[in-house]
Amino acid sequence: MQSQPPTGVGLGLRGAFLRDIVRGDADGKVAFLEVAPENYMHRGGRSPKRLATLAERFPIITHGLMMSLGGTDPFRDEYFDELKSFLDRYGAPWHSDHICWSGMDGAMLHDLLPIPFTTQTAKRVASRIREASDRLERPMAIENISWYLQLGKSNLDEAEFITEVVERADCSLLLDVNNVFVNASNHGFEAQAWIDAIPLQRVVQLHIAGHEPWDDTLLVDTHGADVREEVRDLMSYVIERTGPKPVLLERDSNIPPLADLLEEAASLQVIYDEALQKHAREASA
Repeated sequence: MQSQPPTGVGLGLRGAFLRDIVRGDADGKVAFLEVAPENYMHRGGRSPKRLATLAERFPIITHGLMMSLGGTDPFRDEYFDELKSFLDRYGAPWHSDHICWSGMDGAMLHDLLPIPFTTQTAKRVASRIREASDRLERPMAIENISWYLQLGKSNLDEAEFITEVVERADCSLLLDVNNVFVNASNHGFEAQAWIDAIPLQRVVQLHIAGHEPWDDTLLVDTHGADVREEVRDLMSYVIERTGPKPVLLERDSNIPPLADLLEEAASLQVIYDEALQKHAREASA
């Protein structure tokens, strides 16, 4: 088991550069690796063996894709049994998934779809988060998603809704600052004000990524570009207030060579370290 969660800037492990990381190209250059268990569960052969090798050299944080915490289908015992086994094997300090729904009637849509921001929905989602935590025997963290159309009629704004969910579930928050920026731009609110409205004391991890414009009318969270300066600033704003947390650099499309990603991670680490210094000065003032 990991003795304590890592801090600093890490990288999401992707097949495009897995061989390079196994070879040692990232050793000493990132604070941790984040993996999606669903990419390794039910698989044999080379990939799980490579991951086991990497777990001896890097702290591992897990982040899920298929729990559908906002859905209505009952949780599948087989999925949770295998997921728990995976998390136990790699000593995951917590497990995270998205506050969304991803399928129904047993069919997965392979997308992160929004849910109504209502008290009734918050109660239902919080109950499912508590159940997931009990099944996995470890804390859960939920991630705020990017969303482009609101589903159903809401009586809360997103920050109010997320606050109600995490308080009712007594869970942690994986704060994706790129998603905050994308939603703020698309829906016309102020990103820092959104961050100020959520319980930052519940943040255990951050995600940071790049996004791209679509038809000059919308920003899309593609994870397919370098992180914009405004999103870097949001990361710094959060770390100045929370102190040290693991920050995950995500890249899922238009993936450049690993050396370029490591260079971007290093530049983010500089901003992270400066934010920690400001946090320390504020704490001692």
